[in-house]
Amino acid sequence: MTSPRIWAIAALLFPCTARAAEGPAVFGIPVDFILFAATLLGVALFHHHTLRVALTGLVVISLYKIAFTGFNEGSGVTGWLAHMQHEWVVLSNLLGLLLGFALLARHFEDSGVPHVLPRFLPGDWKGAFVLLAMVFVMSAFLDNIAAALIGGTVAAHVFRRRVHIGYLAAIVAASNAGGSGSVVGDTTTTMMWIDGVSPLDVIGAYAAAIPALLVFGLIAARQQQAYQPIQKGADAGATVDWARVGIVLWILVAAIATNVTINTLFPEISDAFPFLGVAVWLAILLAVPWRKPEWSLLPDAFKGSVFLLSLVVCASMMPVEKLPDASWQTAFGLGFVSSVFDNIPLTALALTQGGYDWGVLAFTVGFGGSMIWFGSSAGVALSNLFPEAKSVGAWLKAGWHVALGYVIGFFIMLALFGWHPHAAYKAGPTAPPAAVSAPAH
Repeated sequence: MTSPRIWAIAALLFPCTARAAEGPAVFGIPVDFILFAATLLGVALFHHHTLRVALTGLVVISLYKIAFTGFNEGSGVTGWLAHMQHEWVVLSNLLGLLLGFALLARHFEDSGVPHVLPRFLPGDWKGAFVLLAMVFVMSAFLDNIAAALIGGTVAAHVFRRRVHIGYLAAIVAASNAGGSGSVVGDTTTTMMWIDGVSPLDVIGAYAAAIPALLVFGLIAARQQQAYQPIQKGADAGATVDWARVGIVLWILVAAIATNVTINTLFPEISDAFPFLGVAVWLAILLAVPWRKPEWSLLPDAFKGSVFLLSLVVCASMMPVEKLPDASWQTAFGLGFVSSVFDNIPLTALALTQGGYDWGVLAFTVGFGGSMIWFGSSAGVALSNLFPEAKSVGAWLKAGWHVALGYVIGFFIMLALFGWHPHAAYKAGPTAPPAAVSAPAH
C-alpha cells in the first residue's frame, strides 16, 4: 500500500475517533484534522525534510487555532500560551529522555559490550531473532527508547552497520511490544497504573505481544540474515570498559527509580515538573568525572527530538474530546490511529471513558506506533542512529511484518482471553501523564 493511501485512511480515521470542537469543517471533517493529516502526508512524502515539514505544520496549526477555534485552555494567543504551559512537562520529559538516551547509547557502544556480545549470540538468523527477544525483555523494565537504542547499537556492530530497514522496524516493534504489558515499560501502561488499573490487568497485553514478536521477529531475522549475516565471534582483543557499563546501568536505574517513586508515592505532583528527564540528566552529569559523554551527538539528536515534539504538540491541539463506544473493534482501530496520533491523549480519554479491557488497550496503543518510523519515540530515536529509516514508504515496504504481527497478535489475544471491559477507575479526568516515561507510542 502506498504511503498516500495510508495517510488518507489515517485522515479519515481521526473524525471517526473524536468529536470535534466547534469550528470550520470541510465535508464534515474539522479543518484541524485536515491540517494535521496534511502535515503527516508531508512527512511521508518529503522524508528528507521532515523537520521543516513538522515545524511548518506546527506553525500553521497553531495560527489556525489561535485565529478560529481556540484551545481548551482559552482562546487566542493567551489560550495557546496556556496550552503550551499545560504540555511543557510532557515535552520536557521527552526532550530530556531522547537527548539523554542518545548519550547513553554511545556510552554503551564505547563500553565494548557490543564487540564481545557476538560470541554469545547464535549464528545465522537465530542470532538476529535472539537480539530482538533481548530488546523485548529489556523494554519490560527499561524505557522503550533506551531498549531500542541499545538494541540498535548492538545491531550496528554485529551486522557491520548494514542493518535492514525491516530489522530496524522490528527493533522498534520489540521495544514497544515488550513494554506493553508492564506498568513501568510504557507511558500508556504507567498512566493506567497511576489511574488505579491493576498491573495484573495490564500484563494480559503479553498474550498479544509475544505472538506478535514471533511473527515480525522471525521474518525480520531472516530479512537481516539475507541482507547482512551476523558477525560471529568477538573482535580480536576486544575488552569491556566496565566503567561505561556502570554508567549505563546508573542512568537506567536513575530513570526507573524516579519513574516508580514519583508515580507510586507522589502521583499528585507528577504533572508539576519533568522529574524523569531531569533525573536522567543529573545521572549523566554526575558520571562525567568517570567517563566523558560524546557531546557531539547532541545537535543531530536535538533535531530529531524537535521533529517528534512538533508532532506531539500538533496532536495535542486536535479537538479530540471523546472516543467511540468502547469495544474490541474500537481498541483494534486505535492501534492504527496510534501510528500517526499521540497515544497519550488517546489513553487518557479511554481511562476517563471506561469500558475498555486494559490489557487489550495497552497492547494496541503501545504497539501501534511501531508501524510508522515516527509513530513512537523509540522509532524516532532509532532513526536518529539510522537516518535511512526516515522514510514512510521504505518502513512500510520493508517492515510490513510489524503490521502483520499486530493483527495476528491482537486476534490471538482475543481468542485466548476474550474482551473483558472495565469501568473507569476514577470519576473525573485521569491523572496527567506528564512525569512518566517517554511515550512508547
